[in-house]
Amino acid sequence: MTAAHPRLRELCDGAGLSTAVADRLDVMLALLAADPTAPTTVVDPIAAVEVHVADAFDGLTVPALREASTVADIGAGAGFPGLVLAACLPATTFALVESVGKKCEFMGRLIEATGLDNALPVHARAEAWPPGIGRHDAVTARALAPLTALVEYAAPLLVEGGALVAWKGARDASEEADGLAAAEATGMMLEAVHAVAPRPGADRRHLHVFRKTAPTPARFPRREGMARKRPLTAG
Repeated sequence: MTAAHPRLRELCDGAGLSTAVADRLDVMLALLAADPTAPTTVVDPIAAVEVHVADAFDGLTVPALREASTVADIGAGAGFPGLVLAACLPATTFALVESVGKKCEFMGRLIEATGLDNALPVHARAEAWPPGIGRHDAVTARALAPLTALVEYAAPLLVEGGALVAWKGARDASEEADGLAAAEATGMMLEAVHAVAPRPGADRRHLHVFRKTAPTPARFPRREGMARKRPLTAG
């Protein structure tokens, strides 16, 4: 048991989750700290419980995510927030979409060690993953790209009525305007921007929720990299 276990218990109690979830997350943090190949600089359990776990728990406050049956976590990296959410929502299937093979291998080790049978690494880019198109109730993304790109990545992957939940920092009017432009182009609309209660390391966190309200035009997804090279903008 790591020194982060009491904080994990606190988070689980606050979300109405069992001690078993806290125990599983504690195993995850222990493995993160012990693996020298972990693809994140935050591996100490005391720090990781805030940066990786508490941050993921913020997503549980969004009904569209908590009620989803199928979720794609794009740009999954070391597995956060996707693996934490998978531990919290065992009835939900999570695809952890990551373009770097070694990161997928790391996530696979965490999945095997923690027994998360509802999560699967997917070695692909979000815009080059045909099997994922139109199959997800929700898409999550943290520390990945500007809102305009996230909306463009997410729209083709979502079922109509599905939602993108994007973890972002301080609000930026220009970025948000571009996100709205991308939403209009892809059949999405901004549903809400939730301010997260400040805590160390996340004093200006916001969750941006976009809802898919119409079919995504056939020209999406564009070729790999185009969402960043030629972004959809308010201009």
